[in-house]
Formats: sequence, structure tokens, C-alpha cells
Amino acid sequence: MKRSISLDRIQQQDQVFDVVVIGGGASGLGAAVDAVARGHSVALFEQADFAKGTSSRSTKLVHGGVRYLQQGNISLVLEALRERGRLTQNAPHLVHPQSFVIPNYSWWEGPFYGIGMKVYDQLAGKLGLSPSRHLNREETIELIPTVEQTHLVGGVIYHDGQFDDSRLAINLAQTAEELGAAMLNYCRCVGLTKEDDVVSGVKIHDLEQDQTFTIRAKTVINATGVFVDELRQMDEPTAKGIISVSQGIHIVLPKSFLPGDAAIMIPKTEDGRVLFAVPWHDHVIVGTTDTPLDTHTLEPRALEEERDFIFKHACKYLAKDPKPEDVLSIFAGLRPLVKSGDESDTAALSRDHSIIVSGSGLITLTGGKWTTYRKMAEDVIDQAETLGGLDHKRCQTEEMQIHGWTQSPAPRPNLEVYGSDALQIQNLIKESSDYSEKLHEDLPYQKGEVVWHVREEMARTVEDVLARRTRALLLNAKASIAAAPAVAAIVAKELGYDAEWERQQIETYTALAEGYVF
Repeated sequence: MKRSISLDRIQQQDQVFDVVVIGGGASGLGAAVDAVARGHSVALFEQADFAKGTSSRSTKLVHGGVRYLQQGNISLVLEALRERGRLTQNAPHLVHPQSFVIPNYSWWEGPFYGIGMKVYDQLAGKLGLSPSRHLNREETIELIPTVEQTHLVGGVIYHDGQFDDSRLAINLAQTAEELGAAMLNYCRCVGLTKEDDVVSGVKIHDLEQDQTFTIRAKTVINATGVFVDELRQMDEPTAKGIISVSQGIHIVLPKSFLPGDAAIMIPKTEDGRVLFAVPWHDHVIVGTTDTPLDTHTLEPRALEEERDFIFKHACKYLAKDPKPEDVLSIFAGLRPLVKSGDESDTAALSRDHSIIVSGSGLITLTGGKWTTYRKMAEDVIDQAETLGGLDHKRCQTEEMQIHGWTQSPAPRPNLEVYGSDALQIQNLIKESSDYSEKLHEDLPYQKGEVVWHVREEMARTVEDVLARRTRALLLNAKASIAAAPAVAAIVAKELGYDAEWERQQIETYTALAEGYVF
């Protein structure tokens, strides 16, 4: 995936694009893949990097939603479980079954949660994973030896999916580009064009080239996450906001806090959310919160009360209480929730996705979650075909393999997330002795991977590499800061930038990453 190829596609496009997507997160990338797979001409523009916002800050789960089952939202659970199964088949290099244990501290919790998880299994049907079952006390401790054992009576084990969110986003962008879509990061939508009061295109400012151009389109899809209202108000200045923003945070701990392969699921906390402690890339992610916010930003920060909440519950369910100095990284993500009911309680707002069409024809896709991104895309492209007068074509993505698809083991464990690209990366690393060097002793990544990120994955900055192409920022924020100079030197060499650019990149990244240090 090369930025120059996408720029050429835009410049050579004489006719109107069938579909232009604004936003390079899960929903926007999914829409681009679906549209181009049907044979439509597609361009996607992202104001920062792919998955810069919410889509790289999830709990890393592909799941049906146990909490939605508790709330009685069976239709949402059914849809999510179907999509969970499809995603494990379409991207097996990134999406894996994960066992979860619900520890029981009262006699009634075993049958109560056991019955609920059996219903969960049945709803998944033929796309289900391993069946749930009851655990006695000894089995529970064997699976999660660091669980709080005082008053523990047993547990329930069930299975959901786990993935690497930003790596899936990059693979989706690669998939779309390979199918013929123009995919551009660091391109901000600065306006909409109209003909006879109908949206006919977009004005785009390329932040890297510092130039503005206009793209004509039969349909424009607003998939900008927490920013959808800003684009809607470009279209209709008086449009009322439809989004309430909720923040969720996670802390990252060393593997020693959860040494086994199983995750811990706490079905209900004080704020009504499910809490997880999940093994991920040889670390442990603990989260999340649900905090209503009045403002939103591309780089949210954890609030003090959120930190306290996570620590309180981590200490309650882990035998070894984590301390602030144990936290390797803390990250926050924002959820775009469609307003309904009591807007002060974001835990009660809709997690379903919504498609809204303005009077001028701007299509807004919002809500939903990573697990259902493919279905969201199918629904919005069905709508775009009708609205834009496009040929109606059958969705192709239910069984479509995503870039990187493979069921073969990676040549090296640290290259597993690259899927079928892993062998090429290994061969690239052999080209130079420097490429085999690690970025930092506490990180698994090699310098040759950074070269690949720039050449083949459209990485443009140090942050792109350390936050999303690798997960260094989330796994160990301090180590990622130490690795920044090495990454800056490689990116600068590949893109032809000078020493001043390197210096600015190191400073910018350091300031950002310090916000992830607890």
C-alpha cells in the first residue's frame, strides 16, 4: 500500500467516484472495502492516520457482547456473534479464540452465569467457538492462578475472540487498495461541494503535500466517529448533534499479573460495565470505563477517577495488587454513541450502528463496534447504491479473505500479526544486519519492520510506527519513547526527510507518549 499510488488514482480519475468515504477507522475502512469489492470506484480520506482514534484503542475483543445479553438486546448479540465467527475465518492471522473465566464468589453465580453463557453459545450457532462450562475452584485457579482466591467457589469458562485492532485496520486499508480504491491518510475534509443543493463531492486538504483539491462523488459517506457531527454541520449548519461521547480507558500490566492463557471477565461493576483483564501480546490489558464527556479530541487522556476505578477493581480480583509503577501504559478511547433516552448515562445509550441521510444526501454512519464493522459496511453501501443511483451488486465480504490471510505459522513469533506478509518481512530483514536489530530491548520489534511499515503500510510518522503499525506505545510507553530516535532515522531515510524533521518527530512523539505513562 503506497500513498503515491492512491494519489495517482485520484489525479487520473476523470469521472466521478461512486463512493467517497471520510474517515479511516473501522467503519470507514469497512465501507471502502465493501464498496470496492462490489466493483464501485472508491476513495477514502483520513485526517490523521488510519485507526488513529477509537479504532486503535479498543479492549482488543471480537465479541458478541455479554452485557447486551444481560440487557436483553438479543438482536445485537446475534448479529455480533455471526460477525465474530466470520472475522475469525476472514482474518485468522489477527483474530483468535480467547478463553474467559468468570470467577464465582457466591454459590448462586455458577448456575446464574453458566445458564447465561449457554444461551450465548446457542445464539452463535454454527459460527460458535468452544462451548462454555462450569469450573470448580481448583480448575478456576489452574486457569487463572493470580485470581483473588478469598471466598472463591468456582467459575464459568466461555470463549470469545481477540484481535489486534490497528493491525486489522491497516490490513483493511491494504485490501481496499489492492482492489482498486484510493486510500489516503493525512488528508482532511475541509468542505463539501453541492449541485442543486445535493452533495456532489468533497474538498480535501492533503496535510503532507499542503495542497487542496476537489473530488467529485456520487455518494459521500461520513464515517468520522466522534467527529460525525462536525461534518454533518458542514452540510447543514443548523443540524443538531446526534452523538454522545463516552470515554473508556485501559491500563497495561506485565504478563506476571495474568500468567496463564485465560482472561478474566467481571460481569458487572459499579458503573454497570463489564470489566476485563485480558492477555495480549505477552502483556495484560485491564479495562474499561464508561465516562460521559462533553468534548472530544484525537488524543484523549485518562481521568483521575477512571484510573482509580480500574485500580480498585484490578486489586479486587487479582491476588497481586498492581501498583502505579507496574503500569506500562495507560490509554483512552472515545465511543461515538447515538443519542437516545437519558443522555447523561452513556452506559444506556445505543451501541447499535445508525445510518442517517441528510436532506442533501450526505450519508452518516456511526455507532457500532469493531466486531460488527463488516455488517455496518454492508448496510451503508446498500444505502449508498440506492441514493447514488449505482448498480445494485451483492455484498462480497462475508467470506472475503482480508489482506494477510493465512493459516500457516509465522516464520518468527514477532511477525505473526503480518500474516502472509511475514515471510517477505523476514526476507527484508536479511538484507541488512541493521534491520535485525531490535528497536528497544523491552520491545519485540526489529528495525526492518519499520522499513516495511513505510514502504508497504503507508506509515508517515514515528507515531504511525510506534502506536499503530507496532503496538509499542500501548505495550510500554517509556520504551517506545526510547525507541523513537531509531524509528525517526529510518522513516526519514525512507521518505527523504532531513535531520530537522527527525528532531521534530522525536519531540512530537515524546510529548504524545508521555501522556501514556502512568
